[in-house]
Amino acid sequence: MSASRGTFCWYELMTSDTEAAMAFYGKVMGWGFEKATGLPSVDYTRLKVGNRPMGGLMAIPDEACKEGARPAWIGYILVDDVDAFADRIKAAGGTVHKAPADIPSVGRFAVMSDPQGAHFVLFKPASGTAPEPVPFMTPGHGAWHELNAAEPQSAFAFYADMFGWTKGEAFDMGPIGAYQLFATGANPVGGMMKKMDVFPVPFWLYYFAAENIDAAVERVNGAGGKVLNGPAEVPGGAWIIQCLDPQGAMFAIVAPPGRR
Repeated sequence: MSASRGTFCWYELMTSDTEAAMAFYGKVMGWGFEKATGLPSVDYTRLKVGNRPMGGLMAIPDEACKEGARPAWIGYILVDDVDAFADRIKAAGGTVHKAPADIPSVGRFAVMSDPQGAHFVLFKPASGTAPEPVPFMTPGHGAWHELNAAEPQSAFAFYADMFGWTKGEAFDMGPIGAYQLFATGANPVGGMMKKMDVFPVPFWLYYFAAENIDAAVERVNGAGGKVLNGPAEVPGGAWIIQCLDPQGAMFAIVAPPGRR
């Protein structure tokens, strides 16, 4: 497990309409859906690429709705001791939103936010063994992780200290400053940037891989979503779009160079 510590391993959507969300993402990403068993208090659906689960979907809990929670994606980060990491993050100025708890036969988790307020989940699988990673840019899987931070330099320092993330190349983004790549292993898996003023709070944006960006645009629009930005070519030649699903959750899609 220690070799995979600090890597993103799961992507979860909390939404206001689970059936509509499944219909949308089934058309847009080609995901399959499988109801989870053994979770008596939660109606949880696994998202699958072929036979392999890569994420989950559930309704926003009532208590979260009362606190103003809106549909959103959240990422799970592998750790080897959820309780210890939760304590470290709290001591560093982060927040524990759901204290460490067990999911029977699945693993232990805690819902956190970093000191600037971006949410994520700590996770340790029950087996103690991390799932085997898929090759980078495998269609349907999470491929890029983008932190829109209030102050990117201190945000990077926090994640580097907690999870051992390292800096990659930085790109000048003009008025909003640098786009700082980061790696959880040998190669970059995401970037950090200063959030735009239109966004009220810092957040993580998750990019799912697709084979062709123009086809992805057509699927998003045809299924009732909205493309907020793009298609745009990014350094390295990949193509991206940033989107809203019909319930209002923000997500993004990335395709390899030349895939238009």
